[in-house]
Amino acid sequence: MSTLETNAIGKYSGNNVSVDDSLNLKSYTTTQRDALTSATGDTIFNSTTSKVEYYDGSSWVETGGDGLISIQYLVIAGGGAGGTGESASAGGAGGGGGAGGYRNSYATETSGGNSSTEQPFRINPDGSTTYTITIGAGGAGVSGYDVNGSFGNNSLFGTILSFGGGGAGAGSSSGGSGGSGGGCGADISQQQTSGTAPIKDGGMGTPSQGFDGGTTVYRKGGGGGGAGQVANTTDVNGGNGLASSITGSAVTRAGGGAGGTGANVDTQATGGTGGGGNGGSRGVSAVAGTVNTGSGAGGCGSSGSVYAGTGFSGGSGIVILRYATADATISVGAGLTSSSATDGTDTVVTFTAGTGTVTFS
Repeated sequence: MSTLETNAIGKYSGNNVSVDDSLNLKSYTTTQRDALTSATGDTIFNSTTSKVEYYDGSSWVETGGDGLISIQYLVIAGGGAGGTGESASAGGAGGGGGAGGYRNSYATETSGGNSSTEQPFRINPDGSTTYTITIGAGGAGVSGYDVNGSFGNNSLFGTILSFGGGGAGAGSSSGGSGGSGGGCGADISQQQTSGTAPIKDGGMGTPSQGFDGGTTVYRKGGGGGGAGQVANTTDVNGGNGLASSITGSAVTRAGGGAGGTGANVDTQATGGTGGGGNGGSRGVSAVAGTVNTGSGAGGCGSSGSVYAGTGFSGGSGIVILRYATADATISVGAGLTSSSATDGTDTVVTFTAGTGTVTFS
């Protein structure tokens, strides 16, 4: 360790040293600290964590702390399914599914609904405290004419719960509320002209998780809301998702599904960025939400299309955890599909399917 330097030493009495001025411990980043050849009792100031730490002979320990470790997370729920279209004689279209709830505590990135970054989750690295992780499946595709899309399923890490995306409406049904809201369906018999007001509303998004779904536009179902944007109410495109660099590179996820287009409308609407499915149109299939993005599926078109009665599923969710490698080692229980990587001095663990528990030591 470095030499102790002070302005003055006031007195010496027995084994006590009195320092007239404040004592400034040597500062090290976590990386620099881990490169030291340390002896039991060495004490430093960690400039990465802004904590005073001492070496106990095997690891560095925060002084006066609670022994808990910060875990940064991205928790995204499953996206909602798209609504199906009406039969050729009716000609209405289904709405797009809403994106799954998006909760992010990494760095200073945006969380769902363009809210502020959440606080990291504090865990006990005792090797026995368990934390449940669940990856929400996307809303299952539905079949038949004029059927509302199913809701996405919730994702969970410990107490961090993200709500599944809202299922899309069909016919004259409103979109379902969820992490982000599903889009409204279009009933062509009630919306014959471009100036007619929407029949119903898009589903509501959950505050700090996602945005609302969109309403119908002339012979088009509403788009699903995304984590970063409300569904477009002019062209029924899905709302855009949000990007995170928690894995070390920026990836956009949780886009809303686009609404389908009904009779005599050929333009296909586009799903929101981050995996939202495109809407169906005359003779063109809708698109499912992308797997492990929590994105919504596109709504079906109609006008005699063979795809009008075949809905598509929302994208499954994802849970990503990031923490200082030196701080903990994770143990993943049965039932979870995961992979681990390092980015600098951090470990990044990505969970893509299942439910189970993890421990840290």
